[in-house]
Amino acid sequence: MKTLYLDLFSGISGDMFLGAMLDLGLDEGYLRQQLDLLEIGSYELKVGRASRSSVEGVKFDVLLDASQGETHHSHSHGGHTHAHSHTHSHGGIEDHGHDTDHARNYAQIKTLIRQSPLSDWVKKRAEAIFHRIAVAEGKVHGLPPEEVHFHEVGAVDSIVDILGACIALEKMGCPRVLASPVVEGTGFVHCAHGKFPVPTMATLSILGEAGIALSQCDVPHELVTPTGAALLAELVESFGPMEGLVATQVGYGLGGRDIPGRPNVLRAVLGTTSPSQPEAEDCSDQVVLLQTNLDDCQPEWLGHFMELALKQGALDVFFAPIYMKKQRPGVLLSLLCARGQEDTFERLMFRETTAFGLRKSYHDRIKLTRREGEVATAFGNIMTKEGYLGDARLRVTAEFESCRQAAQQFGVPIQHVYQAVERALGNRLEDL
Repeated sequence: MKTLYLDLFSGISGDMFLGAMLDLGLDEGYLRQQLDLLEIGSYELKVGRASRSSVEGVKFDVLLDASQGETHHSHSHGGHTHAHSHTHSHGGIEDHGHDTDHARNYAQIKTLIRQSPLSDWVKKRAEAIFHRIAVAEGKVHGLPPEEVHFHEVGAVDSIVDILGACIALEKMGCPRVLASPVVEGTGFVHCAHGKFPVPTMATLSILGEAGIALSQCDVPHELVTPTGAALLAELVESFGPMEGLVATQVGYGLGGRDIPGRPNVLRAVLGTTSPSQPEAEDCSDQVVLLQTNLDDCQPEWLGHFMELALKQGALDVFFAPIYMKKQRPGVLLSLLCARGQEDTFERLMFRETTAFGLRKSYHDRIKLTRREGEVATAFGNIMTKEGYLGDARLRVTAEFESCRQAAQQFGVPIQHVYQAVERALGNRLEDL
């Protein structure tokens, strides 16, 4: 299986990731062409070969219009994804004590991504990565994710880094992504909160909510940025040493400084996983179930709540008819979310429904390992979702949005697209 392994011995940031992808052979012209499909303001990409501690690789930078600020990656702590030409916090998040006329909030960035002509796979991944950052920064500032503002400078470089990373992975064939254990430095960074210790609050929150372990080393610099942490949280299946990986290419993405005794680079290894290598042990996790009984809530309000909750990352929302006290017909409202997200959805349920109280319980969940793929049909390439139990593929289903777009493009009933996918797959499933 095609696999990308990220060696995090010197941390990760968005620019280092894209530098590594370019060093692996990602076509720079293709990346520029895809990013040009987004209307995000005036900027230029600077890509060149350089070295850190005698290790040669690719340095990737975003150069912003003079009226907006300086090069986004040229700053004082590690060369990573923070913009410091204005006073605001990590990852380009706006300091809410300052003017936000030139800011984009998460809701606006999400709309920009959804309305772009990029592929479904890229848009889905990019939105999920931005959501992780917005949730983390919202906790820092005491704001709902939708209201988190990205300053003009931070928004541009974050969009380029995150969309660029997803574009790169799709172009590489959506490989399985693995990584070494996450290593962070020590010391302090200067931000809107003042002098603050490494790791930053947002980085800790993003990694913590994803259940990713973090270890610090003696390097007195920030090594893992919030953007880098969000890429890891969304894309990486498991963390550990290389095992059963046949390397075919190695690329190096360069950070912004020379660190004595430790090359400031992200090493990315592209190769194949040995067929005997078991799949990542990600078939179980724990989820939170929030429930409430409602007998005085308008049906339209419940539909509105479901739409909001799913957009904010709820795993599932469902209704069931029930009979309540005084023989009143009612609705059992249930919501499933990941551990660490319950506070967000508790507030949403109280705000958007007539609930006076909620029940909360924690449940172990067993699931198939999911992977995204695609299949070639007469209606173009259609995205698929595959379910694995160990090495056995048990499920292959077509993604609805991909089928709907193809049906609209070719002017055919959507079931014809589904049938084409089934024919292309041969409707075969591997035995247990």
